[in-house]
Amino acid sequence: MDLELDGKTALITGASKGIGRAVAEILAAEGCNLRLASRTEADLAAVRDHINASTDVEITIHPLDLSKEEDVRTLAEAAGDVDILINNAGAIPAGNLERLDVSTIKDAWDLKVFGFIGLTKALYPKMCERGSGVIVNIIGMAGERPQSGYIAGAMGNAALMALTRALGSESVDHGVRVVGINPGPIETDRLVTQAKIAADMNWGDESRWRETTKGLPGDRAGTVAEMGWIAAFLASARASWLSGTVIMADGGQHSRPPA
Repeated sequence: MDLELDGKTALITGASKGIGRAVAEILAAEGCNLRLASRTEADLAAVRDHINASTDVEITIHPLDLSKEEDVRTLAEAAGDVDILINNAGAIPAGNLERLDVSTIKDAWDLKVFGFIGLTKALYPKMCERGSGVIVNIIGMAGERPQSGYIAGAMGNAALMALTRALGSESVDHGVRVVGINPGPIETDRLVTQAKIAADMNWGDESRWRETTKGLPGDRAGTVAEMGWIAAFLASARASWLSGTVIMADGGQHSRPPA
């Protein structure tokens, strides 16, 4: 299927690893030029070089800390009139309300919540003025199924879901779509590291880490490539009647009764 992305330009945050990197690789294979942002220049350069080994798309890297307002402004100005914005940067720490202090929550939200908001606020008007564009917010299932042990993430993700739905409800009138993805557990480096620790603690053998995913749909975590293809489809003209929608990408876990 031709996603009609050839020649488009996409800005992807959190692009140096995990879901962000997978989105970058898939969009590049579809012919998208890329602007890649994350904190670490060396990691971004490695992604750029890897993609350039198999494609001839234009790739610009932006080593910036998007928890800082000035870096968000710098990125928005450098990005110009991108066709696609993939908001992906940020991870919010686990913990209940008693365990987390307010400053920890604020620091996490500066990147995951206000980073998304800042770039959207900067680039959305440009898309509306042009009459085209797509914003894909990669959020997280905690906003849909909040738990007290991940309260900061649940609150932050719920806010980003509301942003997606509210803005996406009116954006089509301006030729722009705003959509979201709520990944469930995904086989990122972070998940694998945590699973290996759990396997070592449970069975004294970190190589059994995949056994820690039993009980998830299909007894596995999702893959970054699966998330990347969802993002690519949502960003494409093939999803032209989707806006204000958040896709639950968790193998159906959100529809299961709580354990």
